[in-house]
Amino acid sequence: MNITPLHTFHIPVMGLSYTIDTPVRLAHLGISSVISIIDDEIIERMRIFYSEKFGLKYNPISIKSEDYRAERITAYLNLVEDIVQDKFQAFKEQLACNMDTLKKFIRILPNNTHTKAQLQQFVSDGVSNSTAIKEYVDSYLLPGSIDVNIMTKVDKENFSKNMKQPVIYNDAHASLRGYAHSKLSSSMVLSAGFNPKLLSYIEQFKDFYPDSNNHLKKKIIIKVSDFRSALIQGNFLAKKGLWVSEYRIESGLNCGGHAFATDGLLLGPILEVFKQRKGELVESAFSLMVSSLKNKKRYTPEVPPQMKITVQGGVGTAEEHHFLLENYNLDSVGWGSPFLLVPEATSVDSETRNLLAVSGENDFYLSNISPLGVPFNTVRGSSSEIYMKTKGAQNRNGSSCPKKLLALNKEYSHKGLCTASKKFQERKLEELVRNNDGSNPQQLLKFKEEITEKACLCVGLANAAYIDNGIQVKGENKGVVICPGPNLAYFNKEVSLDQMIRHIYGNENILSSADRPNFFVNELKMYLDYYKKGLLNAATLNSSEIKKWEGFKENILSGITYYEHLFNNTSFFAPQAEQTLLQFKKFKEVILNHSVTKN
Repeated sequence: MNITPLHTFHIPVMGLSYTIDTPVRLAHLGISSVISIIDDEIIERMRIFYSEKFGLKYNPISIKSEDYRAERITAYLNLVEDIVQDKFQAFKEQLACNMDTLKKFIRILPNNTHTKAQLQQFVSDGVSNSTAIKEYVDSYLLPGSIDVNIMTKVDKENFSKNMKQPVIYNDAHASLRGYAHSKLSSSMVLSAGFNPKLLSYIEQFKDFYPDSNNHLKKKIIIKVSDFRSALIQGNFLAKKGLWVSEYRIESGLNCGGHAFATDGLLLGPILEVFKQRKGELVESAFSLMVSSLKNKKRYTPEVPPQMKITVQGGVGTAEEHHFLLENYNLDSVGWGSPFLLVPEATSVDSETRNLLAVSGENDFYLSNISPLGVPFNTVRGSSSEIYMKTKGAQNRNGSSCPKKLLALNKEYSHKGLCTASKKFQERKLEELVRNNDGSNPQQLLKFKEEITEKACLCVGLANAAYIDNGIQVKGENKGVVICPGPNLAYFNKEVSLDQMIRHIYGNENILSSADRPNFFVNELKMYLDYYKKGLLNAATLNSSEIKKWEGFKENILSGITYYEHLFNNTSFFAPQAEQTLLQFKKFKEVILNHSVTKN
């Protein structure tokens, strides 16, 4: 039986630790979420923590083991699966025998669904026969999916006694192998770019191929920012007999964590292209997949497997949620940053959660703190920022770099250094002073800040889970790095899981202000700021750069035209439609007044 997922939202991956145990907390309620599996150290420590919490036996996996990264990931994912299944079975028993549990569960289900209607009917009829309820939940309820995330470019080479190990021991490759060897039946989300070697490695694992029942035990999700990227990566995998089960579209700027800006392509027009051309994705990939599977002498399905299109980034109201599902025929909408304010859902220490609750629009910003050199959404006043400023005042720049997950810069070492590391920054600062003639002290200070502003994300993005769960932080406490999207500015208090889900489905309102702009408007403003800043920071504009920014400008103008037509022809957002159209008009005037010219 093909059972429809209970919920129309999912919780995307957040940092290294914020959703590290979200499935343990929420999957029994039918809520799907994503675990980051790139950091084997936090995964091993969380495995020990939950094994002790639930009284389960465990064998620590030492770094002396040849394949310890993959083995740790497999062991943790198997543990999470066991815990979730046990909690799900116990929860179904509670639903059948405890009317209060059943009523609370009904409160968080989406409106106008068969499941909610039937469970409400049991309550209305005063059903005392637990067998009838148990038979129903056994037939129609499933736990949420325990999905995993791998940043494809975080694939550092590893060494043993100064000898480079084979590519399969690279960080992302080991993460993939750890997931592939687990007993999970779920999805692997690949994000942050195209890594052909890593994608090709998926071929080695049978769980990613369809069985004789057209079932994929492990599915592939590609996070993309435009249709072209989806088509290229989907066909690349299809040529290897692999199917992309979902394209997860994320706003380039209105998101948490690393922000990969598009060339001015806005979310609405991107979703429209997927809506109009989804059939092309399916047909193109299926023909290539069939040909490959026949060559491999593997089972070949007669019809294409299911392909979902989902979206995430900046959504904040039930109306926006419902609009995305209905207008673009989407399968799910991701709600990430707002769940950082839900203690039941995410591993966030109380100090950081309080900071998020009181921070306003001007506190959330696009920073340059990531060692990857990619803009990174964060908030002012984090404990990590305070720690770095204190160290900087003492001229103690850079991190000890204990994990080296982002040691990808090979400017000074063939093994790679992280640009947030003490070793890298010392070398870079020495080079800066040596090459500076002292004629421009302001410029020297600017260059120094650019070098030293990089934060140790490997530690900072993991510490919150340790603090929240009472696990000792190893070494020097470098504070917590938090990576919310700017949309969190409109949520100003800690809330319960019940409140958050009821807000998503329009049964409660937890927003701090009624003046929050439409999420399309918020994203457009971010792209305008990005455009103006890009022009301002360009020392010179050669012909290639002029062409790039002119294309960027044209894409934004085209997007505004699309939105003007959309808001004039939709029944959604009716009370705010006139004001929103005026905002689009204003932004159009702004960008038309910023010309791309040579300096």
